[in-house]
Amino acid sequence: MTSFLAQVEKITPPEIAYGLIAPVLIVLGAACVSVLLEAFLPKHQRWTAQLLLSLLTIVGAGGSLIATAVGDGFPPQGQITLAGTIAVDKPAIFLWATLLVLTFGAILLIADRSVEPGGAFVAQAAIRPGTVQDRAQVAKTGMQTEVFPLTLFALSGMMVFVAANDLLTMFIALEVLSLPLYLMCGLARRRRLLSQEAAVKYFLLGAFASAFFLYGLALLYGYAGSVRLSDIANATAGTNRSDTLLFAGFGLLVVGLLFKASVGPFHAWTPDVYQGAPTPITAFMAACTKVAAFGGILRVLTGAFADTQWEWRGVLWAVAVVSMVIGAVLGLTQTDVKRMVAYSSVAHAGFLLIGSIALSPSGLSGTMFYLVAYGFTTIAVFGVISLVRNADGEATHLSQWAGLAKRSPVVAGVFTFLLLALAGIPLTSGFIGKFVVFTAAIDAGLTPLVVIALVASAVAAFFYLRVIVLMYFSEPAPDGPTVTVPGAFTTIAITLGAAVTLALGLWPDFVLDWAGAGAFIF
Repeated sequence: MTSFLAQVEKITPPEIAYGLIAPVLIVLGAACVSVLLEAFLPKHQRWTAQLLLSLLTIVGAGGSLIATAVGDGFPPQGQITLAGTIAVDKPAIFLWATLLVLTFGAILLIADRSVEPGGAFVAQAAIRPGTVQDRAQVAKTGMQTEVFPLTLFALSGMMVFVAANDLLTMFIALEVLSLPLYLMCGLARRRRLLSQEAAVKYFLLGAFASAFFLYGLALLYGYAGSVRLSDIANATAGTNRSDTLLFAGFGLLVVGLLFKASVGPFHAWTPDVYQGAPTPITAFMAACTKVAAFGGILRVLTGAFADTQWEWRGVLWAVAVVSMVIGAVLGLTQTDVKRMVAYSSVAHAGFLLIGSIALSPSGLSGTMFYLVAYGFTTIAVFGVISLVRNADGEATHLSQWAGLAKRSPVVAGVFTFLLLALAGIPLTSGFIGKFVVFTAAIDAGLTPLVVIALVASAVAAFFYLRVIVLMYFSEPAPDGPTVTVPGAFTTIAITLGAAVTLALGLWPDFVLDWAGAGAFIF
């Protein structure tokens, strides 16, 4: 007993830099408080309280992040804290800021109750689709306010995911960000059956992807004797162990990461989930999950596998090509605007993967800039999609967008600008994003891959232009959909996304300099 107490006395608690991880703690703590609000507040007070708490959380976490980034206590190279599990460096600060601002826009879309009376979310999630109660709840004004704490939990998982310094912490963060999304995908007020189908597909395929990630983690632990990224890198630099465990573990690990980033051919969930989920949740997934997934991919490739890049670069080279081809070609065949944007997301994931495998400072900064540009454009795109409606809810079939410019020139103009940004037309953030990523890839010797990417971009531009032509040069149907006048929340979200898309296309220097200001630490 004496020896045991002596050993206990020798244990020292880990050093925790609370100031550096304060943004994550604020979001996670607010998510827990939000759950308590759901439990104790009466229903008629929940929406207001949850919205205020969520927005204050984003503002508070952002203020803490600014204080951390500009304060004297932040080390120039960053710092590893929380027993070596979290690396707070300049790329992590950049990605955290991106996630917070994008989530702010997504929360505005989630909270809006003017576009869809009562909000986009079902009043009672346990109602079976197609029943009398289901048809009656469409006319009610209540909504499932649990979506607010779920959003905050997902955000906290994303923030930990991009800063995780070991694979086990990354896996836990992956589950924390994924499980709320599985639930939120099934909460649509209308088209409940399609929404629940999307949630089940996302959950089942996500569970498989998590299993791949975890199995890869186990194999890499068997290879390196550690799950820390730096230890895996040291093991790959010089060891007499068999490389079978290394590359088998790497392959399984990357499958899990590519699934979350919706990179083809691991994209099967993307079009169905984008179409079936409530549009505000689709916006949140399309923007924030992409940032989190590629933040994790950049950290893993740079931190653990940079020395073995010649062995795996060819594989990811092929994956990037497949993703771009799938996104560009299958996007041409889509007749639903949300599914079209989903395949656009798959193509953009291929472009982002090009910057990720460059493994250079310019590749890192270019990819992070691309994530910012794509995220804000996507938030605005789905905000506009939610405005075009008919008696059954959102009118997402492309034929229903014919002549939209004659019904609402402003909405058609904004959507045209956003589609041109996705296509990478000059004077938009999409052009600058592709330019910096492709430049980094050429510098890294990936010129053939860039040529393929340019061809894929040209093909993908066709289905963006098809929608523009449809809106401006087709006659609207007499019984066609109407364009709902957005409320303040949706207006702010769309304006924010479109304004940033324009600003980054004209004045990208500030964000590019910030994205290239530092490197990962391990």
